[in-house]
Amino acid sequence: MDQLIQLVEATQAGVETPDIYPGDSVRIQLRVIEGEKERLQAFDGVVISDRGAGTNKTITVRKISHGVGVERIIPINSPNVESVTVLKHGKARRSKLFYLRKRTGKAALKVKERKVAEKAPEAEPHPGKKKFCPDAAFFSRHDRHGVPFSRLNRGVSQ
Repeated sequence: MDQLIQLVEATQAGVETPDIYPGDSVRIQLRVIEGEKERLQAFDGVVISDRGAGTNKTITVRKISHGVGVERIIPINSPNVESVTVLKHGKARRSKLFYLRKRTGKAALKVKERKVAEKAPEAEPHPGKKKFCPDAAFFSRHDRHGVPFSRLNRGVSQ
């Protein structure tokens, strides 16, 4: 039964979404159908909670519109979700940010920004120069600071 559920979920997978965590500022493009016309509507806000996993994952996004707080629960794998873009990574110390509901003005959307390190290819600092790597023979002649035992025994300072 579990394999059958996994098979169905694999076929239902929708839009490829980035990693979204509570505190992130996101822009979600939603398909809106009005009569016979279809258009995209952007919903910008702060993720205050996420639930579920896989195809059942939903996020709650909160924004302030004309001084009124608006929350929307969005199923990530819905066919009405066109794209999800993370505008800013927020640093949150809890998984549910419901305390933002009590705040007003700019403070209602303030979450510290989290620095995300982009992985860059590692380059050698000095090409062609060998990096020193001590081995067992080195430590049989030197202490842990790299000072030869002969200096220590003779009382010679560095």
